Amino acid sequence: MEFGLTEDTGGHITYALGAAQALAGRSDVGRVEIVTRLIEDDTLGPAYAVPYEPVSAKLAIRRIGTGNRSYLSKDANAADRADFAEALIAHLMSDVARPDIIHAHFADAAEVAERVRDALDIPFVYTAHSLGIDKAALGSAAAPMTKRLAEEDRAIGAADLIIASSRDEAERQLMLYPSACPAKIHRLPPGAGIARKGPIDLDRARALITPFLRDPAKPLILAIARPVAKKNLEGLVDLYGADADLRARANLVIVAGLRDGPASGEPEQNGVISALLAGLDAHNLYGQMAIPKRHSQADIASLYALTHETGGVFVNPALTEPYGLTLTEAALHGVPVVATCHGGPADIVATLRHGRIADPRNPRAFADAIRALLSNRIEWARASAEGRYRSETLDWHSYAASFVALVKGLTAQALAAASAKKLLLCDIDNTLTGCTVGAVGLAAFLATQPELAFGVATGRSLQEAERLLTEWRQPPPRVLITSVGSEIYWRRGARLVADQAFAKRIAEGWLPDEVDERVGQIPRVERQPPVEQRRYKRSYFADDPAAIAAVRAAVADLPVRVIHSHGRLLDILPERAGKGAAMAWAANHLGIPECDVYAAGDSGNDLDMLDSVRNGIIVANHSAELVPLLGRPTIYLSQQSHAAGVVEGMRAFAMKEAA
Repeated sequence: MEFGLTEDTGGHITYALGAAQALAGRSDVGRVEIVTRLIEDDTLGPAYAVPYEPVSAKLAIRRIGTGNRSYLSKDANAADRADFAEALIAHLMSDVARPDIIHAHFADAAEVAERVRDALDIPFVYTAHSLGIDKAALGSAAAPMTKRLAEEDRAIGAADLIIASSRDEAERQLMLYPSACPAKIHRLPPGAGIARKGPIDLDRARALITPFLRDPAKPLILAIARPVAKKNLEGLVDLYGADADLRARANLVIVAGLRDGPASGEPEQNGVISALLAGLDAHNLYGQMAIPKRHSQADIASLYALTHETGGVFVNPALTEPYGLTLTEAALHGVPVVATCHGGPADIVATLRHGRIADPRNPRAFADAIRALLSNRIEWARASAEGRYRSETLDWHSYAASFVALVKGLTAQALAAASAKKLLLCDIDNTLTGCTVGAVGLAAFLATQPELAFGVATGRSLQEAERLLTEWRQPPPRVLITSVGSEIYWRRGARLVADQAFAKRIAEGWLPDEVDERVGQIPRVERQPPVEQRRYKRSYFADDPAAIAAVRAAVADLPVRVIHSHGRLLDILPERAGKGAAMAWAANHLGIPECDVYAAGDSGNDLDMLDSVRNGIIVANHSAELVPLLGRPTIYLSQQSHAAGVVEGMRAFAMKEAA
């Protein structure tokens, strides 16, 4: 793989090959092909003109030729897309074994996959990798970005299933597009780079950077990124150049693609490289900054290893980063990181615990985060060890297993759901979760109740709810009421379907911008991160009673519902939303009478559900917010906590009904 060869050869190349290799290694996968354009270009070399390249026994790269065999950038290939799709369809029609699924990487590939599906009825999965919505917010040229956003929206709407790498991508970036439906989006983190076998030669890295550096033994600040503007490499040079202490502590090494000179690539590449060289000159960083012209995969592995050897830090200063595979590669090598807080890196660092996140738009804060890791050897050693250990959880084989399970759900026939006579809705956090033994007991109890429809009602998003239910080994719910009762999803066989009728009902009179404007002016109320905001939910942090009262007063004339829970979570929903309203809607949809509906919870965001249900269960570990409900004949207070308390309550109601 040649990274940085063009502006389109970045981390997604590692992703595509890593995923393909892991899938091809499974016994339940017959074969995998990576399909791309056949390119005849003297500057790129003959490898890209090989029509069929075996990689392993079940994996190959197939290059499809069209009338135009020139290299075309991602933005320029639209002119050749229809011909490529037709050539691919012709090839598949002539092939004895057609694929069961197509995985489209980026929106241009999704357009091709959609054409193939229409012609051959082969479903397709879409992975965006780098959505344009944040790039547009950075002020990119209006016309090209408008076209790109339209292409991405079409891909999001057309895909049978969407894979997102991070929570930010799944719940914020994708949901900014009009055609997005959470029921199709699945968060599936990729593996931590591609495993490199055998010892790593540190001399490769030394040979690469020593010609640039006066004191090559100092710790390295390493950045590896495509030379595109949003990666903010120029900003990294400026913050390093402006910080004398940082320059004294460490050398800066930037690997920004492959080049033969400052103007040997595409326009954006040339602009970034020229800016890096200008920064080198402006800050007089000769002897302190290395920017190698060419490198191999072995060189990259050696640079990570040398960064670890010197006690250095890997940095990702991007203005926005959809995911950040280099951060997981750094973890594999035990290199602590400082990464942008904008986009997917926050997920990675929170999972791997191998460094810090900071805002590159605040150069001083970003530099301080780098300095903190360089100077605190205890924190550096802990981050190094955590990264190496936890990166094993980001495994390509786990990705492949989850991918295959999702794909089987696409191709499987939907089974008719058994008719239910009763409905149980449970909160997730601290009701279903919190005790492993209790969770196992609840799953066993539900398996003995064929006439009981199981559902959840949670403040979590759909993706987070599904993740927690899988983690706690609970059965797939028949219905998921998420985002504090502002969204409902139904399980149809192996798929989830959004309840659009419920969404339409609660949307009437909903003015989220007005809510934000009014609440944003109230002291001691903090807006939760963008990933926590939903189409029909605005979320804040507030723990001061006076501030909470001020919020209620500020929106009193709006058709909204204000919910405070867990001491500091404040959610504002449309008036017709909420767990109670969603519970009634779900029961009516299933044709289950009120007397056969059960609900279990532990906190304030369960209040309206427990207040309106005839069979309510409050688990022993409940918060003070539910105390007003205690003593009601419709409420059972369990002696046991968490999921065990749910089972206790259900059995108590069964005994009462039998009597």
